[in-house]
Amino acid sequence: MNPFKIPASFVAALAAFSALGATIADAADKTLTIYTYESFTSEWGPGPKVKAAFEKTCGCTVNFVSVADGVALLSRLKLEGAGTKADVVLGLDTNLITEAKATGLFDASGVDTSGLKVPGDFKDDVFVPYDYGHFAVVYDTQTVKTPPTSLKDLVEGDPKQKIVIEDPRTSTPGLGLLLWVKSVYGDKAPEAWATLKGRVLTVTPGWSEAYGLFTKGEAPMVLSYTTSPAYHMVSENTDRYQAAAFSEGHYIQIEVAGLLKNAPDKALAQDFLKFMVTTGFQDTIPTNNWMMPVATTSEPLPDAFGKLVNPAKTFLMSPDEVARNRKAWIDEWLAAMSMN
Repeated sequence: MNPFKIPASFVAALAAFSALGATIADAADKTLTIYTYESFTSEWGPGPKVKAAFEKTCGCTVNFVSVADGVALLSRLKLEGAGTKADVVLGLDTNLITEAKATGLFDASGVDTSGLKVPGDFKDDVFVPYDYGHFAVVYDTQTVKTPPTSLKDLVEGDPKQKIVIEDPRTSTPGLGLLLWVKSVYGDKAPEAWATLKGRVLTVTPGWSEAYGLFTKGEAPMVLSYTTSPAYHMVSENTDRYQAAAFSEGHYIQIEVAGLLKNAPDKALAQDFLKFMVTTGFQDTIPTNNWMMPVATTSEPLPDAFGKLVNPAKTFLMSPDEVARNRKAWIDEWLAAMSMN
């Protein structure tokens, strides 16, 4: 006889406690890996706030993995293939979704996007839109006294007045400018690029590098967004940097996120995509990503957003058209810019 025999009720209680501890540990060990772009995860970008807000609800750790810009995201996914460790990719745009779907790496989001406010009523069962903005030439009013009033003005203007642009092979703004020029100039785009080349100070891999050079005074103009001046008005209390309104119209960017088919934790990834269209995420967009939200925010937008350029016309090619022509148009750009 064992005088130290443990009662069955105590054994059951101990087992239950151990199981609860294991469940808590499992929850704490859950990691959501999100591929995105550098400006999203910067200390002033929305990433840190998004991470903190979602981690409060998910019992998980959000791990951001960032590359220079949106096009580089797609390139990385193609390189990694089905072996990618990503659960979610955040930072592609509508210009890339046909190519992204063709990889076979994405699955339906499972998110109801019917209530979102997106220009052109964009809807997709795979990719969830989270913000949008029109591309624009942003200029320094202390240096540029007569900003370009059209794409033609930009192309044919004084070559001494430089602009920094982004590479369409790696950057969604760079691709946006490529499509903007193609939308306006059509078959004459190569000639337009050859002329504009004289005004281009440099071509950067992504937006962050380009805008950094601009704000450091390396060039008086940069390819950015109509919303960019809001940052300077709200955060720096200055009207110094403005966007030029172009008479032909402006090309729009709609940014999206998608769920990877082989996501290590698909349910957690879907929860994040659903979270993206709530105020917890959307509140970070106007004054951290400096873009327009696609859903209601808990507070009205700052007054600065009412002072921004409102394009008279919006350009947006279909994802299929971009997929069919992107390589050829980039080759055309390389030849015109003599960068191949």
